[in-house]
Amino acid sequence: MLPALRKCLIPLCLCLGALLWQVPVQAKTPADALLIGQVAEPQSLDPQVATAANDSRILVNIFDGLVRNGEGKLDIEPALATGWEISPDGLTYRFHLREGVKFQDGTPFNAEAAKFTFDRMLDDKNSWHNTGPFPLSFFFSSIKTIETPDENTLVFTLKEPFSPFLSNLATPTGLIVSPAAVKKYGKDFGRHPVGTGAFTFAEWRANQRVVVTANDGYWDGKPAVKNVVFRPITDGNTRVAEMLSGGIDAMVEVPPDTVKLFAEKSNRFRLYQTTGPHVWYVMLNTQVPPFNDVRVRQAVNYAVNKQSLADNILQGSADVADGPIPRAFNWAANKDVTPYPYDPAKARALLKAAGAEGATLTFYVTEGGSGMLDPIPMATAIQADLKAVGLNVSIQTYEWNTYLSKVNAGLDNHTHMAEMAWMTNDPDTLPFLTLRTDAWPKKGGFNSGYYSNPQVDILLQKARMTTDTAARAALYRQVQQQVHDDAPWIFVANWKQNAVTSTRIQHFALQPNFNLLLNRVTKK
Repeated sequence: MLPALRKCLIPLCLCLGALLWQVPVQAKTPADALLIGQVAEPQSLDPQVATAANDSRILVNIFDGLVRNGEGKLDIEPALATGWEISPDGLTYRFHLREGVKFQDGTPFNAEAAKFTFDRMLDDKNSWHNTGPFPLSFFFSSIKTIETPDENTLVFTLKEPFSPFLSNLATPTGLIVSPAAVKKYGKDFGRHPVGTGAFTFAEWRANQRVVVTANDGYWDGKPAVKNVVFRPITDGNTRVAEMLSGGIDAMVEVPPDTVKLFAEKSNRFRLYQTTGPHVWYVMLNTQVPPFNDVRVRQAVNYAVNKQSLADNILQGSADVADGPIPRAFNWAANKDVTPYPYDPAKARALLKAAGAEGATLTFYVTEGGSGMLDPIPMATAIQADLKAVGLNVSIQTYEWNTYLSKVNAGLDNHTHMAEMAWMTNDPDTLPFLTLRTDAWPKKGGFNSGYYSNPQVDILLQKARMTTDTAARAALYRQVQQQVHDDAPWIFVANWKQNAVTSTRIQHFALQPNFNLLLNRVTKK
């Protein structure tokens, strides 16, 4: 690997506040490489296997989908498909594919290659299905058949109308993989990713870096920077110190208490902030006492001072959440639903009525991860608020990937609470994958707290099958109200995502879907 891409080490004992600004510039990153501080080590670089936004920020630069979200928006635009038609009954999607595109291993992109991506995920009899698991294949469960009339035409026939279909194709789960590379590497494809994207995978050194290099033959234009290095720096203070020392060119998920400091140093840094569809919450294990009682679930929502979390720990970088559908989807938002107010007295009354006073709870907490903001300080504050109403909370902390493996498997009978955050691109995504009865972990979903309400299940299914936007919005508003009342989560925050770059970096932008598109970025 290039010597200039070596990891820059600095003391880890630096504190926040004024002392941060005393750190001298100790390094200057190479001109031909963009070094980005990520929040965690990737889980996988197989787009159908990965689930974290941390991984997606890398994946969208290696792979393309049939469609994509436009820069700076959630609108759908062409990518590997140049256009498409949807049948009047909403069951058939015919895509016209871009011609002359090659995967980074030199093999051709065509309709059969695109079909391979979806067959691998959806057909458990497919020879390459064992290269999974594919936890978000839910996104495409509506597909009945896939046909390839010719090498430049791909036709999906759905089992029933499914309004989020195009939005889901634009997610990382819809990115198109090289069939030849999957067949070559098998289950190790996630360590040797090959797509058609702007950058070609070069190296993954565990817990140190992922390196990608410019794809000179990229169909949408050669990237401006030659190399991108994604460095996993789990600790927020360490990411800040690396940014200040010149060890990295950009960092995502800036710790809230340093946002103002970077903003004041505009001669050295550029601060980027934008709203997006994000929810930070605490899932509650609804199968076991005391959270099998709705009164207790409502009580903990009243007990936690979420405005204080947003103002003090998150330093105004988030708004208080009111339910599972972020207000960023303003067309689907229920304006009649408001966040649970901070009311410890009401919390105590509900706990007394439910006979849950003095309960002891186990709380799973992550050290860091995609969209998790300041997970340990947040958990500690929540623990204190619950202690104030008589609940004894024991925190158990885990590294991000270990944490995901434990939580995604479903909370066990001895675990009552767990932090989680989701970034989504459609109001359907989060409730469908985390709140339906059929999304319990044993069925392949992410409903790790085992919430079940048949009315919510019906509403979500109807919303998926409704192509009329106004009708969909009405259904989502009902979902928001019902889930708010059932309180399967402590609804905490909607984050305003942020990032910092050095002033050497130009044409950097945050995307509403929380990805990073780096093919236009330049460096002085």
